[in-house]
Amino acid sequence: MSTKKIYIIRHGQTDFNLRGIVQGSGVNSSLNDTGRAQANAFFQAYQHIGFDKVYTSTLRRTCESVQQFIDQGVPYEMLEGLNEISWGLREGKEITPEEDAYYHWMLQEWKRGNTFQRIEGGESPDDVLKRQKVAMQYMMKNEWEKTVLICMHGRALRILLCQLLNYPLHSMDTFEHQNLSLYQLDYTGSIFAVKRHNDTSHLTQIHLPNETESVARMQRSVS
Repeated sequence: MSTKKIYIIRHGQTDFNLRGIVQGSGVNSSLNDTGRAQANAFFQAYQHIGFDKVYTSTLRRTCESVQQFIDQGVPYEMLEGLNEISWGLREGKEITPEEDAYYHWMLQEWKRGNTFQRIEGGESPDDVLKRQKVAMQYMMKNEWEKTVLICMHGRALRILLCQLLNYPLHSMDTFEHQNLSLYQLDYTGSIFAVKRHNDTSHLTQIHLPNETESVARMQRSVS
């Protein structure tokens, strides 16, 4: 089998990201002006690749992040298995000190290996991994798709990289990300090899509004 190239990006910025409001799979937000600029910057840098297929989650912010590739005629499909983790009752809420404390308590539980723990009313990393496996099996069986672009979400991206690179799920925070950052993986038929890691070189000309440290922290994970 020849090498299959997989480009995985996180969606561009939304106003919910900027304001520190929890999104997850239950909030169907759109990109803001910065997010659209990030999407355009990625398109300008990678339109020459010649993607055989674009896959996104079913949420608007991922579709909008790759819209220019779709408009260019690249075949496109939405997969529910690529959706962000459900943050349950906390979706759509601003990050108060109490919410922040709960969130970081849950992260510590996951780091201890308790990845079966669910956010109240939402999903666990184990739940997300299960549906991602179905999505990946579907994508990987199409051998004629040699170069694939996947657009998804922050926490879901961490979980997917653990699956593909054989990392234990409790180490998912190893994989940093930003809005519209890129991971490129090559698949040889037996293993995935990382070629680009949280690459944002295409975003160097994008001006990002100032954020507080707490909001910036949450942006990196609550997508």
